[in-house]
Parts: sequence; structure tokens; C-alpha cells
Amino acid sequence: MSSRAERGLLFDKLSRVDGVFCLALCLIASAGALMMFSIAGSSWEPWAANHITRFGVAFLLMLALAVIDLRVWALIAYPLYALSLILLIAVELIGDVRLGAQRWLDLGPLGSFQPSEIMKLGLVLALGRYYHGLSAEQARMSWHLLVPALMIGAPTLLVAHQPDLGTAVLLALTGLSVVVLAGLSWKIILAGMAFVAAAIPPSYMFVLHEYQRQRVLTFLDPETDPSGSGYHILQSKIALGSGGLLGKGYGLGSQSQLNFLPEKQTDFIFATLAEEFGFVGCAALLLLYVAVIFMSLRTASLAHSHFGRLTAAGVTSTFALYVLINGAMVMGMAPVVGVPMPLLSYGGSVMLTVMIGFGLVQSVRVHRYSEVTASKSSLI
Repeated sequence: MSSRAERGLLFDKLSRVDGVFCLALCLIASAGALMMFSIAGSSWEPWAANHITRFGVAFLLMLALAVIDLRVWALIAYPLYALSLILLIAVELIGDVRLGAQRWLDLGPLGSFQPSEIMKLGLVLALGRYYHGLSAEQARMSWHLLVPALMIGAPTLLVAHQPDLGTAVLLALTGLSVVVLAGLSWKIILAGMAFVAAAIPPSYMFVLHEYQRQRVLTFLDPETDPSGSGYHILQSKIALGSGGLLGKGYGLGSQSQLNFLPEKQTDFIFATLAEEFGFVGCAALLLLYVAVIFMSLRTASLAHSHFGRLTAAGVTSTFALYVLINGAMVMGMAPVVGVPMPLLSYGGSVMLTVMIGFGLVQSVRVHRYSEVTASKSSLI
């Protein structure tokens, strides 16, 4: 194929990327940068400039990944999962300890990273590849369920042991969403829900760390320790409530500007936005999130292969869980577990994971008219 033909094919693929979807992502990231500019005292440093730069790089990476054929994603699914699992084990053995948690691997001059972020994508890809080779009956109820159970359970337990309860919950729920979407029997779903409900009391007593139990107690009654463990939730509720319908105005939020609100640029940036832009601003942002989720699920539904459908839906589930858990946490409807609001919060690791995942979603969209079919041979 000539270079001109290759460029033409590349431009043709890029033209199939969903422009409205990209616009929604840019608007969410821009809202995050504006909030960081505000809470830094009308300054691009130390957060807003980095946030925009990181998003720009991640956005270009998403476009580059979107043109990669689905068969390549299928080929790397199992190796990526295996590599992620090995890195999680390495964290247990030689990982850096920070603030009482062992979650990072030190890469020397390249910095450090959390292998759990890679696992979020590796798990979705591996489950999608596994279920692509199963019949509908095998996916419903059979011994084949042992394999995805192990694939989900192993990284979830390793991450929970670090300890990182928020990421462990995300991994478990993301994996379960893929299994359910693959056609899991309702009998097993209901039995699993009953088992989880029965396991909550012993897990609380014997599995959770002391600080995690304290988070649960604080969630149930933050007033018991308003200046200690309940401080985060109480200040977040104050910020949410004081915003009212239209908010106090850009740069005028007392809780964030006067540093009453903790982690105002990361975990609680949604409360910062609520204080300055009120209910209307929050509703507009949530509509953008809903639009992104809807467009991603629509792309998943149009995929020609079972692998494409499940992986795109799995990535979308991870994104939706980020939004739901952070929103519930900020409003005091869930314990504080350190889950950021995707693309809105400051932080490079989660942004990179989300945008790589959306690169996969757009790859499903770009290649849905190609020769990819629902047969296993079409992918590998």
C-alpha cells in the first residue's frame, strides 16, 4: 500500500471518530481546569495548566488508539492482563509505601505509577476476549464462570490488600458488569447479591482495616467526629448546600477559597463546582457525563463482535462507576474511598486510564464497518 493510500486510510478512520463525544470530553476537562484556576486564586499554577496539558496529551493518545484495529486489542488482551497481575504482585513485594499504603512501583527517574490503573483496562479486555469464545448458554451458567471469577477475584484481593478499597471496589464492579452483560443467569445474580449481603457483617469485622471501618462509621454518622474523620463529608455537604440554585459565583466559594474543603482539586472538586455554580452547574456537568455514557453504550451496541461489545461496555461501566461513586461520596451517600471524578478532578493516572479506555471505545466505532464479525477467528 502506498504512503498516500495509507494516509487516506488513516484520515478515513479518524473521520469516523465521534466528534460530539470528543466535544463532551473536552467540555468536562475544561470545567475541571476552570475550577482549578478558581480555587488556586485565579492562577494556572499549580493545577489548571498541568490538567489541560495532560488532557491534551491523553486526547491525542485516545485518537491514536482509536485507529488501531480491534484484532490488535484482542491479541494483547491476555498479555496485558497477565502483565498487570505480575505488576500487582510486584507491588506486594517491592512497592513503595506512602501514607500507610503500598500501591506504587518506583521506576527511578521515570517516576512511579500504580499498576492497578493498568489492571482496570486489562481486566475488561481479558474478560471481553474470554467471553467472545463462549456460547450464550456457557455464559449463562456453567463451570466456565470459575474462570472470570478468578480473573476478577485475584486483582481485587491484591488491590484491597494494598490497601486501596476504592480501586478494589471499582475492579470488582467493573468485572461483574462485564460478566452480567455477557449474559449471566439471573439465578446466579440474585444468589450473588444474597451472598454479598450476608458477607458484609463478617467482612466489616474481620477484613476491613481499622481506618476503613472508621470511614464506614463516619459515613453513617459524620457528626460524631466533626473535626476529625467526619470533617471531609461535613465540609463537602456545606459546600453543596451553600451553592443553592445558581451558586455563589465563579471564584467566590468560601469553603474552597478559604481552604475549609479538603482535597478540593481532586476527590471533592464536584463540591467546589456546586458551591460556585449551584444546582444548575452540577446538572449541566452531570448531563455531559450522561451524554458520554450514552454515546459509549450506543457504540458498544453497534459493535460487530462480541469482544467489541463487551470491552466497550466494560470501559463505559468503569467510567460510570467513577461518576456514581464520587458523586455519592461527595454528597455523603457513600464512604470516602478516594475515587476521583473522571476528567474533572486533578490527577494524571486516572485521566490516562479513562482516555485509553475511550480510545478502545472509539476503536469499536471506527472499525464497526470493517470485516470484523462475531466469529472468534475474525479477531485472532
